[in-house]
Amino acid sequence: MNRTILICDDNELLVELLSFRLENKGYRVLIARDGAQAVELAEQHLPDAIILDTMMPVMDGQLVLRRLRRQSETAAIPVIMLTARKQQRDIVDAFDLGASDYLVKPFIPEELMMRLARLLPELK
Repeated sequence: MNRTILICDDNELLVELLSFRLENKGYRVLIARDGAQAVELAEQHLPDAIILDTMMPVMDGQLVLRRLRRQSETAAIPVIMLTARKQQRDIVDAFDLGASDYLVKPFIPEELMMRLARLLPELK
């Protein structure tokens, strides 16, 4: 059974890089290009984890996270914030909203893979 990861980012190059790495590790990948699509895909597919950018069209990552945490079906899905925003206030706010982890761009792709694996319980 493959784990499903939802990537929410409007940067095409970054999405391609993450998709390639995740698929090579055996994950199934879903892609959202804006915040509204991220919420919709999360509700429809209930992914095992979400990689979420803060600055996106339609709805920003903080609002996406707030909406996901308010709904019982999506409240427990691990969310890694992957963003260029690195101010202390941004990081603290993300954790206050329920982010599981926070990684600042530019980032080390293998570090993201390790953080993701750490958040996902072992398959039985």
